[in-house]
Amino acid sequence: MFNIAFLQHNGQHRLRDEEQRLHDDLTRRGIPIEFYTLKRIQRRDLPLTRNSFIAGDMDAMHGAMKQLGIEIPLANDYPKCLQPFMHRKVWKSTLGAIEQMAWDTGLPPVFVKPAARRKNFTGFVVSSASDLYRLGSTSRRQPVWCSEVVNWVSEFRVYVVRDRIVSIDHYDGAPQRTLDLDVVAAALATFRASGEAPSAYGIDFGVLESGQTALVEANDGYALGAYAIAAEPYTDLVLQRWSELVSSLP
Repeated sequence: MFNIAFLQHNGQHRLRDEEQRLHDDLTRRGIPIEFYTLKRIQRRDLPLTRNSFIAGDMDAMHGAMKQLGIEIPLANDYPKCLQPFMHRKVWKSTLGAIEQMAWDTGLPPVFVKPAARRKNFTGFVVSSASDLYRLGSTSRRQPVWCSEVVNWVSEFRVYVVRDRIVSIDHYDGAPQRTLDLDVVAAALATFRASGEAPSAYGIDFGVLESGQTALVEANDGYALGAYAIAAEPYTDLVLQRWSELVSSLP
């Protein structure tokens, strides 16, 4: 059990939706709360121990992990074991390689997004080299995920804690075009059996124009965005993932 919870705010005690959910439920559970800003993480000014729970954005969480000596998990947006559930080609490249290909031979439209945990641009569709001008001086050596462009008619986030679905939130498209839950269950079982799955995470699925349920991407649970999930299951998820991470400490 954690004896204190550190929640990130913007310097004026304004919380994001995620931290507000955590605040409400941690208060209900009787866990003391202290607020912090990213600057305090950067200065290593928080008295973090293995008995501290912390929540915040990706930069804050990575700073906390470095302070405690926790290895930052590698980004695993498209787990290899889940390729059969993607229903589209997905591969890794660099911005420069995509740009060069577009100039040299042209390329069919391709969806591109950063491959690193820290996203310095939002994923978008590249149809020609001129589309990359929007990235300005972004390093062309930056690794990116590329995928064939498909038409999603609806998208949902599935929240998982210890192999159990605790919530499914619609976040884009037509909500009446629901997921095939048998496909979702098969994907979760495959993820678990592979040994790649964290103990708590979010995983996004969508429905394609063809009617197939397909994987959009996987998301680690330690800095997970929340849609409509209630405070209690969201808190369970983030607590579980942080517990797993601190359990790696000697």
